[in-house]
Amino acid sequence: MSNHAPRRELRNMLVPGAALLLPGVANALAARVVADQGFAAAYVTGAGIANTFLGVPDIGLVTVSELARHVAAIREVFAGPLVVDADTGFGNAVNVMRTVQMLERAGADALQLEDQVFPKRCGHFAGKEVIPAAEMVAKIKAAVDTRRDADLVIIARTDAIEPEGYAAATERAAAYHEAGADVTFVEAPTSMEQIAGIPRRLPWPQLMNIVLGGRTPELPNAKLKDLGYAGVIYANVALQSALKGMQAALGELRRLGHMGEATNLVIDFADRQRLVHKEEFDALERKYVAKD
Repeated sequence: MSNHAPRRELRNMLVPGAALLLPGVANALAARVVADQGFAAAYVTGAGIANTFLGVPDIGLVTVSELARHVAAIREVFAGPLVVDADTGFGNAVNVMRTVQMLERAGADALQLEDQVFPKRCGHFAGKEVIPAAEMVAKIKAAVDTRRDADLVIIARTDAIEPEGYAAATERAAAYHEAGADVTFVEAPTSMEQIAGIPRRLPWPQLMNIVLGGRTPELPNAKLKDLGYAGVIYANVALQSALKGMQAALGELRRLGHMGEATNLVIDFADRQRLVHKEEFDALERKYVAKD
C-alpha cells in the first residue's frame, strides 16, 4: 500500500479550525471498527498498546520494535491516514532517527514525539518530567532530517504544563515548530483559558487530546473548531468502551454460568465476520486454493 496519498491527505486535513477527530486504535481490529464507523483518520495510541498488548500502564514499557509491528498490522487494514504516538522517540536524537525510519517504513503518516524524560508517563498522569527544550529541538531536527517522504507529518508534543507552567509549555511548542515540526501539541491544559489560548499563541496546526477522566475538560467539537484546533485526539474511547463491554458480558457469564438472554451484550456473529472482511478471504480461497 502506498503511503504517499494518505500523508498528503492528512496534511490537507490538519489545518487550523478543522478539529479533525482522531479516534485511538491499539490494534488492527479497532482500526477496522474505526473505518467501519466512517472516521477519516486514526491515532495509533501508545497507551492503548501498552494496556492491550502488555496489560500494563502507559509508563514507557512498549519498545519501538513492538510499536512498529503494531503500526504495520494496522496499516494493512486501514486505508486512511495514521497518526502514530512515538512517545519520546525511544531515546536521544540518534534513537529518534531510527524510530522515524522504522515507523515510516511501517506505514505511519504522522509521528508524534514528546519532550518527556525516558521512560515517559501518560500525559494525564502526575509526576511528569521534561527534558531540556534544546534537547527536544535537536530531536525534532533529527526527525525532520531523517524522514524520507517530505509529506510525513512531524508532530511535537510538550508535557511541560505540569512541571514548568503553561507559558513555558507554549514557548517550548513555538521552539519545536521553529525547529521544523509541522504540528504542535500542548498536552493536558486544565482550564478553558488555557485551551482557548493555545491556538491564539501558536497560530499553526494544533492538536487537543481528550482523555475521558483526565486533566483536560471535554469541549464540543464545534467549539474546538471555533477555537482553531486542527485535530482532536480521543485516544482511549475505543479501549475504554471495549473494557466496559467486556466487563458487562463476562460479568453476566460469571454470574449465570452461560450467556442466555445476555447475548445482547455481545456483537452478532455475522457482524463480527463482516468487520474482519471474511467474505474477501472466502473469495481469495475460491480463487487460489485448489479443491480436491
